[in-house]
Amino acid sequence: MDAFRRWRAARPFWGGLLLTLGGAEILLTEKASLKVVMHIGVQGVAGYLLPLMMVICGLLVLFNPAQRLFYSILGVLVSLGTWLTSNLGGFLIGLLLGVVGSCLTFGWLPDQEPRAARSWRRRSRREHREPVARP
Repeated sequence: MDAFRRWRAARPFWGGLLLTLGGAEILLTEKASLKVVMHIGVQGVAGYLLPLMMVICGLLVLFNPAQRLFYSILGVLVSLGTWLTSNLGGFLIGLLLGVVGSCLTFGWLPDQEPRAARSWRRRSRREHREPVARP
């Protein structure tokens, strides 16, 4: 379990996971079969291609975090493109997951120290305050 925590801390885990889940959700909400899509043409293929690109970008963020900025920008653009091609972006759920995941990935900084727990901060503030005398 400790090895997984170290691996997860070295990459934008939640952003990549949300981007991957958003693409998977859109793929699962597609109703047309592949035969119908091929008959419709390029516009029908884009309904499957864009969510597939979201899943690929999410996995690449997880396994190649050095290129996270490119993948996050591509992920947000592809996520917004699903609004037109894939049932309003998977009925907005997949679109929102993809955009939020891409934004989390874009904002992730690898050299930043982990934040201290808020309960620890509150406790240290209480200890450093002077006691107030009440009449």
